Amino acid sequence: MRRVVVTGIGMMSPIGNTVAETWQALLAGKSGVDRLSLVRPETFKAKIAAEVKNFDAASHPIASRYPNSGRNVHFGLIASQEAVDQSGILDGFYQPEQIGVYTGSGEGAQDFPEFMGMIARSYDNGNVDMKKFTQIALSELHPEREFEQEPHAVPGHLAGRFQFFGPNANTLTACAAAAQAIGESAELIRQGDADAMLTGGSTSMIHYFGMSGFSLLTTLSTRNDDPQRASRPFDRDRDGFVLGEGAGMLILEEYESAKKRGANILAELTGYGSTADAYRITDIHPEGRGAAASMSMALKQAKLNPEQIDYLNAHGTSTKANDKLETMAIKTAFGERAKSIPISSTKSMTGHLVAASGGIESIFAILAMQKGAAPPTINFENRDPECDLDYIPNTARDLPSKHVLSNSFGFGGQNISLVFSAV
Repeated sequence: MRRVVVTGIGMMSPIGNTVAETWQALLAGKSGVDRLSLVRPETFKAKIAAEVKNFDAASHPIASRYPNSGRNVHFGLIASQEAVDQSGILDGFYQPEQIGVYTGSGEGAQDFPEFMGMIARSYDNGNVDMKKFTQIALSELHPEREFEQEPHAVPGHLAGRFQFFGPNANTLTACAAAAQAIGESAELIRQGDADAMLTGGSTSMIHYFGMSGFSLLTTLSTRNDDPQRASRPFDRDRDGFVLGEGAGMLILEEYESAKKRGANILAELTGYGSTADAYRITDIHPEGRGAAASMSMALKQAKLNPEQIDYLNAHGTSTKANDKLETMAIKTAFGERAKSIPISSTKSMTGHLVAASGGIESIFAILAMQKGAAPPTINFENRDPECDLDYIPNTARDLPSKHVLSNSFGFGGQNISLVFSAV
């Protein structure tokens, strides 16, 4: 099988608007969680989120060219530009049809004020007059903005911006989406359907629909009086995750082609594991069987044994169920090595980017290997007896590594594990 390497990375996150800014904040243990500003906080029990800071689409040199797009598209475009620039992939080595785009992205722009105004104007005797509503919608809705609600808007815009004519797809397997997009992109390259891929994830669910959905699932932290200490994966006093937003994008290439064109190779994607719990839509299997199997599958494809993984970036959402069951799954997959493998949940700082989380967390795993330093799990103050592994509490750690693993587990029971190795 053809080897797959990473030659470019780009990011927009709640703690930095570039890879360098985010990595510096990550090692410093900086939290990106604060009081909600994108929606009215008094509307929800959870009044906090991890929003991207210092971003104005109207004045941004890239985002401003896409006035009808939502934050998911804007973040994806900006992060992808950083990854493309670093990789130098537009140097003319590849034909456009040799490069594809595969993202893990959620729904796009949601214009709730306009939509609710249309409903209000359609009210008649206590009911919505659907004929009147349809007439208003047909006369006032913008066709391009309607398209922007689709998850596929992200890869569509990316292909157009960079003129990548190869395979183009989006997956929305909840919190596993970006990691799955990365894994499937690698498979497309391995089997010769593409020579390079722009991949990762971009999303923002910090809007009224997204906040309402997660509130109904009772998965969000309500530590509103202390936002920066609210996301506390593996800690005994965790009470749910904090919703985040952003993008993490990677350029993957076939190894020999990357070498031939003189690309700077950051890492090799050596292992990809993908499984399903086949259990409940919103619950992890009580034995963590799917998560354990995805890690084992990734190790097998990478031809590594558990002792060779030097660092693990956990899914680590800060919910009672996930952290306990991920710990159990790591023990199943890694055996005795589980007791000593350094693990961190970077969601303690970035919040949970849902569909995009696997993109930024794959980059964090790669940077940990490149820089010889592992980011911490902040807010780890009180040990949970059921979460008894080495979660790199509170302070970053010097950690030389050759092989790293990143986990992403989604609602619906999707489990993705990726192994990256030094070249």
